[in-house]
Amino acid sequence: MADINHVVLVGRLTRDAEMKYTNTGTPICKVSIAVNRRRKVDEQWTDEASFFDVTIWGKMGESIAQYLVKGKQVGIEGELRQNKWEQDGQPRSKVEIVANNVQLLGGGRNDRQGAPRTEADAPTGDSGAAKDNFEDDIPF
Repeated sequence: MADINHVVLVGRLTRDAEMKYTNTGTPICKVSIAVNRRRKVDEQWTDEASFFDVTIWGKMGESIAQYLVKGKQVGIEGELRQNKWEQDGQPRSKVEIVANNVQLLGGGRNDRQGAPRTEADAPTGDSGAAKDNFEDDIPF
């Protein structure tokens, strides 16, 4: 049987995305997410957070970076990678997630909930004209 290295997480970004480029121009987007877990401790429920560093390579990271702001809820699908190095004579290692897919789920400081829609926000058809703006609050 083949080895499996697949992780799916839903959490909130702990900082804004950081864009960098390799010497050859390959985009690298780095973010960190917090994933909360509720557990019962002595008859009381407590929240615990786990923090994960995520790297998004290539065009996907470059195109989505502007939307990855602190507090935004995201879904991350990818694989675990272990980086190893030596610092001050001591071996060090760190496990990070290399994302294959990132989904923006909601929330965050740039969330426009409640903001009035403008004609520029309306989807356009083939003719380029704005479609009807619906006043109904549709939950999906």
